Amino acid sequence: MARVQLTMAMSYYDHVADLLHGRVQPEGIELVCLNFSVEEIFWRFAKYQEWDISEMSSSNYVSLISRQADILRAIPVFPSRVFRCSSIYVRRGGGISRPEQLAGKRVGVPEWVQTAGIYARGYLMHECGLHLEDIEWYQGGVSEPGREEKVAFEAPGGVKIKSVRDRSLTELLESGQIEAIITAHPPKSFGHDQGERSIVRLWPDFQAVEQAYWRKTGIFPIMHLLAIRTEVLRRHPWVAMNLYKAFAEAKERSIQRLSDMTASRFALPWGPQAVDQMRGLFAGEYWPYGIEPNRVTLEAFLQYCFEQGVSPRKLKVEELFVPEVQTSFKV
Repeated sequence: MARVQLTMAMSYYDHVADLLHGRVQPEGIELVCLNFSVEEIFWRFAKYQEWDISEMSSSNYVSLISRQADILRAIPVFPSRVFRCSSIYVRRGGGISRPEQLAGKRVGVPEWVQTAGIYARGYLMHECGLHLEDIEWYQGGVSEPGREEKVAFEAPGGVKIKSVRDRSLTELLESGQIEAIITAHPPKSFGHDQGERSIVRLWPDFQAVEQAYWRKTGIFPIMHLLAIRTEVLRRHPWVAMNLYKAFAEAKERSIQRLSDMTASRFALPWGPQAVDQMRGLFAGEYWPYGIEPNRVTLEAFLQYCFEQGVSPRKLKVEELFVPEVQTSFKV
């Protein structure tokens, strides 16, 4: 029987590589894989749905689903997870060294509906006691002027967001016209040499801050998920579970490579030891897919989305994913 040919856009990750290169084959599916930057993938898929299956911003997806958009459905495959205290940048010597000092200040975001920003603002609200309405928000491109929101949203009451079209957020930060930027993509002035940076992280010891956050809350931020055009699922509902199983197998093969003590599978000294350390930090399955191992994170994210106007109502976790991947058979 001929396999169903589907197009899929995905940025490169080692835990997806075996699927992209055909070493793992989803049952009954022939994948035509497209590789772009995540920014291009998100823009083209959110705007035009140019391919069948796509890596997608978690926040863009939540925004669409919460408004009864029926063009996409997701499966709980999470290619990218990043703690986001590391995503708050300030000007060196600008007088901001603690999060509470952002109250009454001007802060830039590339998009209000950017997953990294939602998690970072959620941290500032729930862990640092800041209120969204106490900050003057500026939306625009981090390095280039003219960036626009991909999806609709309604800012919460009392929150002011000014759109900037003629200058980049980096320019505004360097000139002192804003005091901070929350962004997944570091500003250009953030270099590797600490002594030469004009822009620095709010938390120089961000890893310790993020690990403490994980230990306290159990939240491991999910940046991206996998979305499928609803039209595909109407024709072939079995595609969802078969894709899920293939992604899970590719991930397990990657983790085995990461843990290999025999040879350096990655250009990273002490790589297997780092994996052991992370296994000790993250109890349970390493880098889990599925709903239940990620329920705490997903519920927190949906709460943040509701509080920040990304979704007009608070979604339930089960609303995000197709029913075919919410149960599995037992032997």
